[in-house]
Amino acid sequence: MDAELSQSRVRGTARAPPSKSYTHRAILAAGYSDDATVYDPLVSADTKATMRAVGAFGGNVTRDDTRLEVDGFGGRPGVAADVIDCANSGTTMRLVTACAALADGITVLTGDSSLRSRPQGPLLDAVSDLGGRAESTRDNGQAPLVLKGPISGGDVSIPGDVSSQYISALLMAGAVTEKGIDIDLETELKSAPYVEITLEVLRAFGVDAEATEDGFSVAGGQTYDPEGGEYHVPGDFSSISYLLAAGAVAADEDHEVVVEGAYPSAQGDAAIVDILERMGAAIDWDRENGQITVEKSNLSGVTVDVGDTPDLLPTIATLGAIADGETRIENCEHVRYKETDRVSAMADELTEMGAVVDEEQDVLTVKGGETSLSGATVDGYHDHRIVMALSVAGLVANGTTRIRGSEHVDVSFPNFFDVFTELGADVRLREE
Repeated sequence: MDAELSQSRVRGTARAPPSKSYTHRAILAAGYSDDATVYDPLVSADTKATMRAVGAFGGNVTRDDTRLEVDGFGGRPGVAADVIDCANSGTTMRLVTACAALADGITVLTGDSSLRSRPQGPLLDAVSDLGGRAESTRDNGQAPLVLKGPISGGDVSIPGDVSSQYISALLMAGAVTEKGIDIDLETELKSAPYVEITLEVLRAFGVDAEATEDGFSVAGGQTYDPEGGEYHVPGDFSSISYLLAAGAVAADEDHEVVVEGAYPSAQGDAAIVDILERMGAAIDWDRENGQITVEKSNLSGVTVDVGDTPDLLPTIATLGAIADGETRIENCEHVRYKETDRVSAMADELTEMGAVVDEEQDVLTVKGGETSLSGATVDGYHDHRIVMALSVAGLVANGTTRIRGSEHVDVSFPNFFDVFTELGADVRLREE
């Protein structure tokens, strides 16, 4: 499906979708428990993959409009009766890889073509070092993956600059091993707030894990048991970033965009509020009531390090194309290993729309002062974040912007275009 957007003004109130990162972790944590209820989850293509994995390990997930009832596998995943298809969800594959290493038998994990191109080698090496069998069927560190356990815990070293999800996976699984797991980081940790999210969810489920001088540690023999048997998922700041960006660049004169459900949490992507402030946006965050208000503003380019906030790169790149001056996005090489190479994808598609962009391996520079955006047909790369970021650009570009593959917003923000339309955006969805 393609989305066509024409220059528009937006106004009104929108609610942030629940956090995908928290939802993934909460579903699997509930799976590790005997049973738990997850309230306000994000039900999307990615989180459905995690639900299926919990079912494959012997649990069961039942959902209604506001919650998931999870009958867990009590810390002891069974051997899956079939291959576990993680679809396009890298979070699912990595969290489930460590979970599969607890099962007393062989588990095979696969996914779509994009997921089968993403790096899993360091996590496989870690599982092997812990005594499990962990192999890539093509011997290239990519899915399909073969896992065999059970591991009992121990000490492991792992790089921190490829994916923080490796650490999250080991911490979640380590809590139910006999010995626990001590993780020594071989390199600086990128995307550190995502590990903080994992630690926050673990605490909510009654599991103790902590940062150490050299990495992280989780004691074994623990039980997943949330207080009252329930967990509530907070709003998602990665998704909030597109709504705030839309307000900052395209709000109606004398009106504003208000985003609800924006409560403080460990999410690194809450940095979008500070980034917009630095760019000159008129923005206010009522943390107590979870509301962020933003008005159309004259933005200026800034320098942003996305080492801890990789998912914000598409949003920042779009803002940079609209702002005056130069926006320099640094420390971004790890953003190339997402659903697609998001650095190149944003460089190519913003250039197609008329932006002046310089791409280096670890830096993306957008020269807003030399840019005038015009509508064009652009590729969404089967990547929800690319589609949503380009949609923001489409609000201000002259003419019509057509984004191919717009259905992929279903991964994290299934009703994104409905919300955009309700705010006043001129959006038309068309079959390819």
